[in-house]
Amino acid sequence: MVSETVQAEGHLIDSGNFQSILTTIVEHGSEYEILRFDVGRKNEEGSHLTLRLTADTKERLQDLLAKLSVFGCYVKGTPEVLLREADMDGAVPEDFYSTTNHRTAVFLGGAWVPAEAQRMDAVLVVEAGRVTCRKLRDVKRGDRIACGMQGIRVAPDVQQRDKPSFGFMSNEVSSERRVETVVAKVAEMMRQTKAAGGRIAFVAGPVVVHTGGSQYFCELIHRGYVDALLSGNALAVHDIEVALSGTSLGIDLSSGHPVEHGHRNHMRAINAIRRAGGIGAAVASGVLTTGIMHACHTHDVPYVLAGSIRDDGPLPETMMDLTAAQEAYGKALANVDVVVMLSSMLHSIGVGNMLPSWVKVICVDINPAVVTKLSDRGSTQTVGVVTDVGLFLHQLAERLRP
Repeated sequence: MVSETVQAEGHLIDSGNFQSILTTIVEHGSEYEILRFDVGRKNEEGSHLTLRLTADTKERLQDLLAKLSVFGCYVKGTPEVLLREADMDGAVPEDFYSTTNHRTAVFLGGAWVPAEAQRMDAVLVVEAGRVTCRKLRDVKRGDRIACGMQGIRVAPDVQQRDKPSFGFMSNEVSSERRVETVVAKVAEMMRQTKAAGGRIAFVAGPVVVHTGGSQYFCELIHRGYVDALLSGNALAVHDIEVALSGTSLGIDLSSGHPVEHGHRNHMRAINAIRRAGGIGAAVASGVLTTGIMHACHTHDVPYVLAGSIRDDGPLPETMMDLTAAQEAYGKALANVDVVVMLSSMLHSIGVGNMLPSWVKVICVDINPAVVTKLSDRGSTQTVGVVTDVGLFLHQLAERLRP
């Protein structure tokens, strides 16, 4: 049997982390002994916990320490972080530490150094006294990589205790809530974010166009509530199809009826943009005069279109290099405070994996499974709104009007 003493601090009781720590140990098949538990006596005071963990092997103990790290547990009297050099590009030593989306610090030079560019599923690279989260593919031979669990501390985001502007719903997903109430509070949060100089990013799928939400999304752009738009080829294609032909997927949006040969209209839209030299050139030349992509160009809202294997065309601005698209998404998300996801499961989950846990996330989809999948993949800060995206945008635009 091998043992290790760990500590955790913060609002352990009301956040549920205390119970989660003990449950994780028991389910792991290991044992614990509470050596000390000092409970905070006032609202602003945190609690302090010291535990002795016992497992049957060193490997099992390291596995348990990794599981407990997400609740803020770290080895007591920890030595400095264990650093090993990468022996090749794009790969790291086998015992590397894999990051979460929570604030992480590394014990280095006798002090806790916070990690920069926090995100999940990355490695910690130490260079010149700085700690950075880096994707595996970006690791270079000779980079010093944090390994094992010693000298690493995670501070989980305690939303349950202090989220007055974000506490209008729990993380549970339900279609039973009044959409008007949720929209009102989302609108107020967006107002407060912009008033404080914060940034709001949107992740949107083509359903925004299909449900008639384009005009309301354009209104949000006009009013300065969209600081970045992340999407795929389809949103732009169908937005441009509506602008040029009045149809979306061949359906007349004004009547709801299919148009003869309308299934070709999205290809005509792609062709028109390619002949113009791109979306920006089409706006400049007057080929494209309305719609979301037009609004982005006229209001200098940066957008990234990440391509996929199913894309028709694609549009000239669509990035078909997946690695380049991921990098562009990451840059667009730098220092965002709020992300609103509109009916785009794959792009939403991808963006969720890039965000630190303190960024507020609103996921709107008619399918509750989309929000559930996002939370299951680690983006537990997500608030789900189960409703029609067009209806949500309509009500949101109304709420944000002066």
